[in-house]
Amino acid sequence: MQKPVMAVTGDETATTGDMPAYQIRAPTTALPQGVVMAASPGSLHNPQQLAEEATRKRELRLMKNREAAKECRRRKKEYVKCLESRVAVLEVQNKKLIEELETLKDICSPKTD
Repeated sequence: MQKPVMAVTGDETATTGDMPAYQIRAPTTALPQGVVMAASPGSLHNPQQLAEEATRKRELRLMKNREAAKECRRRKKEYVKCLESRVAVLEVQNKKLIEELETLKDICSPKTD
């Protein structure tokens, strides 16, 4: 049985003028006692159908989870590959800088023979 919903209305012309007065009133339309609201689709199944629905939902969830995990692994692999190439570039750059530093040290340092 559905309970009637109460409505709240504001009256802007309150006697004090500061705050509006509110009045609670019953809804204008009510369902007759014998009327039943539409039930959710899941409540009309028998136990076997409920079990099949639960199994189907579980399989769907697991399939989506597998796909998401596969995509996550793919993105991680791509990220690691990107990092590895960046490391290679930085190692080459570092090697060049070290060689340049050694060359400059040789040029600038006084030779003591």
